[in-house]
Amino acid sequence: MADVEVRNFPLEFLRDFSKCVFIHFGVPEKDAILAASVLDASDRRGIDSHGVARLHTYFELLTEGRINPTPDISIVRETPSTATVDGDNGLGLVVGPWANEIAMEKAQEHGSGWVSVCNSNHFGIAGYYVLEALTRDLIGIAMTNSTKIVAPLWGAEPMLGTNPIAIAFPGKKEPPIVIDMATSTVAFGKVEIAWRSAQPVPDGWMIDGEGMGSNEPSDMLRGGALLPLGSDRLHGGHKGYCMATMVDILCCVLSGANCGPFAPPFTLRLETPDRSVGKGIGHFFGAMRIDGFIEPDEFKEQIDEWIRVFRATKPAPGTDGPLVPGDPEREAEKIRVQEGVPLVMPVIEDLREIANYTGVSFD
Repeated sequence: MADVEVRNFPLEFLRDFSKCVFIHFGVPEKDAILAASVLDASDRRGIDSHGVARLHTYFELLTEGRINPTPDISIVRETPSTATVDGDNGLGLVVGPWANEIAMEKAQEHGSGWVSVCNSNHFGIAGYYVLEALTRDLIGIAMTNSTKIVAPLWGAEPMLGTNPIAIAFPGKKEPPIVIDMATSTVAFGKVEIAWRSAQPVPDGWMIDGEGMGSNEPSDMLRGGALLPLGSDRLHGGHKGYCMATMVDILCCVLSGANCGPFAPPFTLRLETPDRSVGKGIGHFFGAMRIDGFIEPDEFKEQIDEWIRVFRATKPAPGTDGPLVPGDPEREAEKIRVQEGVPLVMPVIEDLREIANYTGVSFD
């Protein structure tokens, strides 16, 4: 396995760099700050595939004029508890928070809020949106479709995105339960990081262009695909495939976005579909007020009890026992707030390329 040089950068520095890059492309300062904060949430929580390492893809798309830096985001259909939002091909990092805000406001006023989004782009980590719901004492749900890079069960070509889902539940004295997961074996960004680091990927992550299992990340650029969560039927791949289908329908068929293999690419390295069946990428957000179901304190006390019970589980041999969803991200945040974000040299070189093009200082 090749040795890869790694350097740490302060969170504040990377967030400011991202903000200035977005501003360079005409993104209004308020929106640029918001977009950078979504990337920052990923970096600070240890989800390297969706933080500043993703900035180069936004840079490419903005340079090519494929993303509208000043979108006129609008509600095109609405009831007291639901809405459909058209993102006007804006940054998903801006459209997503705008739509999530509507879902939260509807929940606070009517008990629950549900917003489907079309004509958007890559929106960062789904976990960002449910963490925002927690700040309002709400249960939050977020999901999105993405470019076709995942094969359906028993398929030999990419047809679905990684289609992540996130949901968060507040505790009282214990930290919240935060679930944020792709419906594929892994996020595409993890394969990108392996490719940049000249390292193989584990068995069960992906197939090559012929549908055979592969450990070579570059096969993704030659017609390969990630596998659905579970990888094969024996290990539950049909369940990952079904979850990805659910996300695709809620985010796209419900909103009028491009579903399945018709979703536009989030990086220039990926193939553009030969036709469109809707508008852009789709998202889906939900928020629920706890007191619509149960007394909030009672709910949070039960969440605390759930966490304590699972932390006390007898550990499997060679482990420290079960983690509570959100634990790894909280631990990463503690470290990165103090030590900064570790970036591999290929990512650093990408950021330097952006700096040279835009004139925004880096290093």
